[in-house]
Amino acid sequence: MRRFVLLGVLAASCWHATPASSQTPAERRLSRTALEDKIRGGWAGQMIGVSYGAPTEFRSNGRIIRWHIDWKPEFVTNSIQQDDLYVEMTFAEVLDKVGLDATTEQFGEMFKDSKYHLWHANAAARYLLNRGIKAPWSGHPKFNAHANDIDFQIESDFIGLMTPGLPQQANLFADRVGRVMNYGDGLYGGLFFAGMYSAAFFESDPRKVVEIGLKSIPAESGYGRIIRDLLDWSATEPDWEKTWNRLTDKWDRDDACPDGALNEFNIDATLNGAFVALGLIYGKGDFDKTLDVSTRAGQDSDCNPSSAAGILGVILGWDKIPDKWKSGIPAIADKKFDYTSYSFNGIIASTMARAFKVVERAGGKVTDTEIVVPFQEPKAPALEQWAVDGPSALVESGNGTWSWGTGWRDTSWRRRHAKAGDKPGTAAKLAFSGTGVALMGDYDDKGGTAEVLVDGAPAGTINAREVIRTHESVYWHVTGLKPGAHTLEVRLKGDGPVTIAGAVLYGK
Repeated sequence: MRRFVLLGVLAASCWHATPASSQTPAERRLSRTALEDKIRGGWAGQMIGVSYGAPTEFRSNGRIIRWHIDWKPEFVTNSIQQDDLYVEMTFAEVLDKVGLDATTEQFGEMFKDSKYHLWHANAAARYLLNRGIKAPWSGHPKFNAHANDIDFQIESDFIGLMTPGLPQQANLFADRVGRVMNYGDGLYGGLFFAGMYSAAFFESDPRKVVEIGLKSIPAESGYGRIIRDLLDWSATEPDWEKTWNRLTDKWDRDDACPDGALNEFNIDATLNGAFVALGLIYGKGDFDKTLDVSTRAGQDSDCNPSSAAGILGVILGWDKIPDKWKSGIPAIADKKFDYTSYSFNGIIASTMARAFKVVERAGGKVTDTEIVVPFQEPKAPALEQWAVDGPSALVESGNGTWSWGTGWRDTSWRRRHAKAGDKPGTAAKLAFSGTGVALMGDYDDKGGTAEVLVDGAPAGTINAREVIRTHESVYWHVTGLKPGAHTLEVRLKGDGPVTIAGAVLYGK
């Protein structure tokens, strides 16, 4: 087993500024020792955060967590099995194998063949990839009903960790990777997080890190607006709970994810990303407080502290993370994360090697003792948004607005009434009013196919055959319909069972 080695104590970084008449530094320098310490701190922060928050995940939706959250250093072992870490390592491995020019399609191909459990945008993307829909379409809302979900946001950390002080490079890689499973605000979550990590190598104030990260996404996007609200409100409000109330009152609604429609569950990237920034801003550089706020904000309360602690881990470096949080890591530092080729020590070495290449490609320099990073201003991409109306109704299979032909039988799915059929020509019809609809149902290893018609015209197909460990609940969806009355019809092809639990309607 390889030794757990701390390559050195945190060395001071320094700026080489242009003459006093200019406010823009020409370059920044970071010793190799300091770079390793910050990368180590970033990966450790993720491991600590996800392990600390794991017992609370989605146990407090729309409410602040009030109960005691226990911690022992050995709890960090839980991080070895967490998707927050092993999924992003899939994409890191693509870069290690293919090189820095790896394309979105190449990231998608490796993701398609992954064997770990996935949910939401990740699950939908892997399902689509295995049905022949290649990236970036696997993340596009035309096919992926979870395009605004949190998924890429929680997998973008590795990008910021390999782009120290280089936000434009971070955006370049984030755009390629993020489109495998997300689009619009779902994509911007990853750009925002990668931008914060990139800034954290040279900025010690967490609030400024949030401000710099915000510059990497369009200000007019939904994501840009929620973070702007947070920055404005927190500037004058010392109580994080009052700011949390304002965030949830304004932004915790109209989650487009069909699983979160019309209930307190919210997997949207924007709200959860704001909770990460909330922890950073009100934590003020204190590791305990940052973890506490980002976790107690609720919703995806293991992913959120993982990213908040990861970003703060870069600001502080490994050496300054309190021992009570990190002391359990040396014992597992050479144990591989599930489904990956990397241990803690291994991913640090991999990240260091990629960071050197990125710095040189950006016009910087890598020597035996330091990296010299050219100054880059963050640049936001052109605005893209999934213009989906908020969910307006959940029409379960037992609702009288459904018309069921012969051949359907009663069953249940996720504690809901459902209808199942497997005979060719078996049909069901839903009359609805709105601008979109998502058809919900069950995938299994014998699932069949069906034709979908909207307003009497062919609109797509359903394939209910599962992809292993891919936990998806949406059969088919469409948005952007003209407001008003529509019909949705499903006609089975008879090649296996199709189970319909209901439909989520959008708009009026």
